[in-house]
Amino acid sequence: MGIIYVVVMVAVIVGVDVLFFRHQFWPRLMVNIGIVLVFVAFYLRFVKQT
Repeated sequence: MGIIYVVVMVAVIVGVDVLFFRHQFWPRLMVNIGIVLVFVAFYLRFVKQT
């Protein structure tokens, strides 16, 4: 499950980079960090049920 989750996260990041922020470094970096934080929050809230 974890491998699939990471692959989906990478696919979303690459897709957003290519579609919207190809030649803009700082906005791309900020959006990528935001996407990773959303995925981590979702993982901790819903996927990792301890």
